[in-house]
Amino acid sequence: MNQRSCTCIAASIGAMSFLATMPLQAAPQPATMMSAPVANTPQSSAGIVAQLEARRAQRGLDARHGFKVLVQHPGMQGTQVARVAHTWKGVPIFGSESVVVLDASGRIQSESASERSAGLGKNAGAAATGAPADDFSVVPAISPRQAIDKALGSLGADARHAAPPSAELIIYPVLRTERTPEARDKQEYELNAVDVQDVVDHYELAYLVHTRMHVGDKPVYHDTVVSARDGSILDQWSMLQTVIGVGKSQYNGEVPINTTLVDGKYKMIDDTRGTGGMFGAMAITNANHGTTAGNVYVNDTNTWGDGKNYIPKGSTTDANGQTAAVNAMWGLMNTYDLLSNVFGWQSLDGHNTATYIAAHVNTAYDNAYYSDTCRCMFIGDGSSFTSLGSIDVIGHEMGHGVTAATSNLTYSGESGGLNESASDINGEIVEAYARAGGKGETIPLEGNDWVLGKEISKSGTPLRWMYKPSKDGASPDAWSSSLKRIDVHYSSGPNNRMFYFLSQGSNADKASDYYSKYLVKTPAAMTGVGLDKAYRIWFKANTTKFTSSTNYADARTKMIEAAQELYGKTSKEATAVMRAYAAINVGADVDE
Repeated sequence: MNQRSCTCIAASIGAMSFLATMPLQAAPQPATMMSAPVANTPQSSAGIVAQLEARRAQRGLDARHGFKVLVQHPGMQGTQVARVAHTWKGVPIFGSESVVVLDASGRIQSESASERSAGLGKNAGAAATGAPADDFSVVPAISPRQAIDKALGSLGADARHAAPPSAELIIYPVLRTERTPEARDKQEYELNAVDVQDVVDHYELAYLVHTRMHVGDKPVYHDTVVSARDGSILDQWSMLQTVIGVGKSQYNGEVPINTTLVDGKYKMIDDTRGTGGMFGAMAITNANHGTTAGNVYVNDTNTWGDGKNYIPKGSTTDANGQTAAVNAMWGLMNTYDLLSNVFGWQSLDGHNTATYIAAHVNTAYDNAYYSDTCRCMFIGDGSSFTSLGSIDVIGHEMGHGVTAATSNLTYSGESGGLNESASDINGEIVEAYARAGGKGETIPLEGNDWVLGKEISKSGTPLRWMYKPSKDGASPDAWSSSLKRIDVHYSSGPNNRMFYFLSQGSNADKASDYYSKYLVKTPAAMTGVGLDKAYRIWFKANTTKFTSSTNYADARTKMIEAAQELYGKTSKEATAVMRAYAAINVGADVDE
């Protein structure tokens, strides 16, 4: 097939960025390129498990505690990363896992763990259905089919399946939040994220049920934890990883997009990026107001779109209908190139597996979302908003794919907020990279606007502000003990602010939107490290250290480790991470 580059028409605007309080200078960067992908073979998995089993006694665990390699992906500087579930009698323990970094010979260099398995087998006198017990049974009283029926019944929706439902037997740690001894006498408003910790109250044998359905033309995706003993619902959360009304599709001017010439027709397939997948390479499809991907866009000429917002009820295949596809392809290409050029990370999973974006999903749909059933993205045309296929939306949704392939942060509570924040961060970085031409091995100092949704808002008011999340009226600026109980699109706010401070710095003026009352050390205004370094630290932590149950306090610890490994134990970058998290009430502030 012959790759062609076309020039497509879209409206153009300038991009404004929020500047740091202090000028930033470009600096040499450490070598952080990803290794080549490696296959997860039975031999490599067995070698990893053997090394972890050899460390088992050090943790006070017996032979009933095991390990199961879930996935391997490229790491930095010649390493590989494996994500390993902790098991009890062969059954995985939800949220309990290790992330291990391996050298070229497969030896473990480092391990980052969320340890929720230690209580199993410690209390021989406890009942099998409550506190951790020496003989905790892993024999379910109901079948996977019955668990699925219980989950479906709890949703109460007349729906059709987008993918077959599934049920996995797990051991579910029921958590409670405790204060650390040092924080026992603090008032609630005085609490810092490191003053509390989640501990296992007891374990439940359960099924993790995945349901991916559509009610009418709306996606309804859920994960449900169903008791394997009596079928009761233990927990449930939405898995529709969306960015609601973010971005705009007509700000890119004339952009080159890669297409493929087949039998005299041009197809919106980019055969230079990604392999395999549904279409053999990166592609844009036309959902044509449906809920499925539809067919790949095809055109007689290699000039696409008219640069205007989609006309409701109009054709999805004429020049006006093609514009949404043009912007989707441009966003996909720039996101792919950012990850590949800066990190050597290919596609969403690091293994260069092709993905696709479906444009014109549903009718007048004010949303865009990433689907874990196809590892692809769906973009709506908007009703209250304009078309949602903007550069930061595509970067956001593809960011969900990277997180799903690496840390797989559970999409509820604090980990869910971090998951959303990871995508918001990715969207801003992609925007900056694309506005600077989409080339090079470093991220430019500026180019993004640090807000989400401004471009599609008919009033020009953003939906989210990275630098001061509370400006949306719902997102908090800092951590509090209530953070885990709010929607993940709002609990992402403090981490978004952390990333702004890490990159751009803060302001000492109490009236400023860039001020934090939690920065009490010297100088009063912390110094940022720039977009490039900030994102390198974040990407390393998310791909090589975070586990699915990482919360804000754990994210701070892992981010400090990432900065120290990249730039040195006592580096200004590591200090900046400490201060940026302190600025959102996670950990103590330090002097620069």
